Amino acid sequence: MPIDVIVSAFVTLLVVVDPIGLAPAFLAVTDGLSASARRQVAWRASVTAAVILAGAALGGDWLLAELGISLTAFRIAGGLLLFSIAFEMVFGVRIERQSKAAEQAIEEHVRHIATFPLAVPLMAGPGAITATLLLAGRANHHPQALAVLIGVICVVCAICFAVFLVARPISRILGITGNVVLSRLLGVLLAALAVQYVIDGIRAAMAG
Repeated sequence: MPIDVIVSAFVTLLVVVDPIGLAPAFLAVTDGLSASARRQVAWRASVTAAVILAGAALGGDWLLAELGISLTAFRIAGGLLLFSIAFEMVFGVRIERQSKAAEQAIEEHVRHIATFPLAVPLMAGPGAITATLLLAGRANHHPQALAVLIGVICVVCAICFAVFLVARPISRILGITGNVVLSRLLGVLLAALAVQYVIDGIRAAMAG
């Protein structure tokens, strides 16, 4: 698998999942918990998200085939969805929505916060699943390429786990301005990647 494809997959998933951006949500849902409890929540959320995304990478193409959806159509739709996420990141809508979901989860699912909302939908949400399916489509059912993609998924989820462990120091270091600026920059990068997905899909449709 070419190194540029690996880097593209890593950057795409890292930007979509946005570990730094998830730090405030993690702090919100684990507020009042002990340090050991926060570590346990972080671990369970990261493992759950990795399993969901790996499942999408391995079985997503089969599901599309069963539904009669071509990879080209999904690539275009996925690119548009990723662009909408990037739009929210640039204009600060996504952080506000994540915070509301986190607050709701505290009230209704205190014992299950690792699964909801951390693993789903904040980490392995529609955007991350869509990006995983698009990247798996690039692998063309090649076992080695899929193995590399799953490895990338595990690395991204491991980064999320590490960020969760140091969420409080990161939040204090970046401050409000730093968090906003970082989210905007990542949003612009994701928008460019989303447009590229749409362009690739249109080219594939025209070629077909």
